[in-house]
Amino acid sequence: EEGKSACEALASLLEGEAIEKLLSTFLLPLPEQTDQESRIHTSLNINTETGRLSSQRPNLQNQPALEKDVYKMRKAFSAPPGRKLIIVDYGQLELRIMAHMTGCRSMLDAFEQGGDFHSRTAIDMYRYIAEAVERKEVLLEWNTHDGPAPAPMLKDRFASERRKAKTLNFGIAYGMTKMKVARDWGVSLEEAEETIQTWYLARKEVKQWQEEVIERARRKGYTETFLGRRRYLAEINSRDGIGRGHAERAAINTPIQGGAADIVMMAMLKLQEEQRIRELGWRMVMQIHDEIILEGPEETAEEVFPLVRACMEQPFDSPLSVELPVDGSIANNWYEGK
Repeated sequence: EEGKSACEALASLLEGEAIEKLLSTFLLPLPEQTDQESRIHTSLNINTETGRLSSQRPNLQNQPALEKDVYKMRKAFSAPPGRKLIIVDYGQLELRIMAHMTGCRSMLDAFEQGGDFHSRTAIDMYRYIAEAVERKEVLLEWNTHDGPAPAPMLKDRFASERRKAKTLNFGIAYGMTKMKVARDWGVSLEEAEETIQTWYLARKEVKQWQEEVIERARRKGYTETFLGRRRYLAEINSRDGIGRGHAERAAINTPIQGGAADIVMMAMLKLQEEQRIRELGWRMVMQIHDEIILEGPEETAEEVFPLVRACMEQPFDSPLSVELPVDGSIANNWYEGK
């Protein structure tokens, strides 16, 4: 009984701290920073290492994530009467860039087939999951319009394995080490190493690309993105293992994270240059990493929406080896756009 009371007290304390942060960081300061038209303005800066935009004074890129927005604060960011917002973002952009840059057949096939990418990774990693799918004991995907699913979904039955696959999908792109896997998952270093190698087993091209990128960085002293943005790595040949490890992770992460920034930046330029979008009275008002928000007249929203998606899905003259699908909606406010 005492243990239960202690847990409830801790939960209440954590909830109180979360509420206090929402109030002090978001809810109270933002209204004080609006102009006479109730608009709020931020400063966007380019990160010279990756090319990503950051926001400050105020930081509008760190608003509460949708699942944590318990007070629906994103509703405060709304279009004026007679106008709408178009809110669009890329799906799994950095993973798609990794698939393109490495030429990884397994990843390219998974994206081409569609469905839940992380579940497909779990199938590659765990033979018993693949066998369960083959025996139709679980389903990789199911269209709810076809009625109740005849079997459990893979992401539900093997939720733990899927979470691990998802962690590695993103973590490998950032040079995740076996030490971090062991610490985060509470397993031995040997188990962590085995799990990472299992991931690489179906993605040998990723491992080869990473080794080539690190070796090239050692020779040149820098790594670079799609558009040739260079990130110089002073410690890439250092005798200090910690500094060298950090530089090696930066060498493989920057082309991917910076490549995402290149794509979003090119998409923004294309949107800005699209004459029809401008003629219909639409303009960009915010960028949040892989997401772009535009504002314009309500009566032209339906015509502009497919133009926006087309600009974002084809940011370059020559397409990549993987599609860049864009999800989005027409909404009255930022909260409704998800």
